[in-house]
Amino acid sequence: MSVIVSCESLSKTYGADELQVHAVDAVNLQINKGDFISLSGPSGSGKTTLLNLIGGLDTATSGKITVDDKRVDKMNKSELADMRLNHIGFVFQAYNLIPVLSAYENIEFIMQLQGIPAENRRAKADAILEEVGLSGMGERRPSQMSGGQQQRVAVARAIVSRPSIVLADEPTANLDSHSSNDLLELMKQLNKEHNTTFVIATHDQQVIDFTQRRIHMLDGKIDMDEKTL
Repeated sequence: MSVIVSCESLSKTYGADELQVHAVDAVNLQINKGDFISLSGPSGSGKTTLLNLIGGLDTATSGKITVDDKRVDKMNKSELADMRLNHIGFVFQAYNLIPVLSAYENIEFIMQLQGIPAENRRAKADAILEEVGLSGMGERRPSQMSGGQQQRVAVARAIVSRPSIVLADEPTANLDSHSSNDLLELMKQLNKEHNTTFVIATHDQQVIDFTQRRIHMLDGKIDMDEKTL
């Protein structure tokens, strides 16, 4: 199995002296191509911080982190921006769609930043909308879509350029159970069909039950890492 992410003694500390908080505390972790992972734990356990460190949205206090054989902890701001743009897909709790843009335009935005020609962008957007079950809805703006549909657009935007890994932070938190199940089925399908690696930070037992590798964090450390059949 090829390793997509490697963390070695990875730590993130906030504050100083007796006020120090070890949000991530000497974590060692390897994520393989095709993993479908839930990252769970109580509030303050460090799961979102770990997700942000992997995604280059936060910087480590110490330790080593590698994504696609590239040392994320050694990158400058420009290199981190390039890594996030070309290697990592993000799905957030609040969807983070641009409200004045259509579904097409939200999906095309990342590809535009990547320099993909306009005609190729539209073809890719059409194909990915069909894949996520939103064929014919490309002209709709976020306000004209349900929460579940908006999150599908967010997933489409995250995977349209086939990143090495997709990081999702509480993606079902604003959805009802039916929409959550539909979203999880979609991500699982993408995982199986394209071998897309997903890491999902969550409090939701429904999400945890869907994943084939379950990592639990407590007080900044991984206290459980198990695989299911």
